[in-house]
Amino acid sequence: MFIGFPPEALTFLRGLTRNNNREWFQPRKEIFETHVKGPMLALCDALNGEFAKFAPDYINDPKKALFRIYRDTRFSNDKTPYKTHIAAIFRRRGEKRSSPGFYCSLSLEGVGVAGGLYEPEPEHLPAIRAWLAENHREFRSAARRPEKLMGALQGEALQRLPKGFDASAALHPAADLIKMKQWYYYTTLDLKLATSPKVLGEIVKRFRIMMPVAEMLNQPLAKSKQAAARSAGMLGL
Repeated sequence: MFIGFPPEALTFLRGLTRNNNREWFQPRKEIFETHVKGPMLALCDALNGEFAKFAPDYINDPKKALFRIYRDTRFSNDKTPYKTHIAAIFRRRGEKRSSPGFYCSLSLEGVGVAGGLYEPEPEHLPAIRAWLAENHREFRSAARRPEKLMGALQGEALQRLPKGFDASAALHPAADLIKMKQWYYYTTLDLKLATSPKVLGEIVKRFRIMMPVAEMLNQPLAKSKQAAARSAGMLGL
């Protein structure tokens, strides 16, 4: 069982938000490891135990699920070195960033919970959109179920229909889904929940209800990857 984050985790994040620099962080790295990273790894382990009951393909090594606290500042105007949150992601076993998955985080804003397909590779978008065009009724039905707990399905979208769909497709009942470049849910739970044992159940409840949508989005993705693998095999790559 996960008993919640210790109050020290929030105290550390408050300090880091005010002092986002190496001079402040380094002397307090042990506090981060013990009161922030350690509990987050424990939460990941507890989530794996729950995934075993309803989504065993999403079990992930906690150390691999956890995002680094260090920011990649190479292409950013913001050069602060550390993230002011800690987060983890669970994708299908063996899959990379382009696959559907589940996400949770702790920040001073609260406990973030998300699920769906956030970073699909451009080469996979045609297959996903074609699948949505054919299966939009089934998908919409599944996508409505998480709304009470997670809000509406969201994601960046194109202004016009993408290449491969002619102008008449603008009247297609799935036109709004086809224009999307991401398909995911995101919500933030009250920060008070972070230090409570109830936080695990609240996260799991939301992961469960998003699971059918994630699995639907995985269908065209899996077929696209299989087709690419067969093509590479035929070319001897």
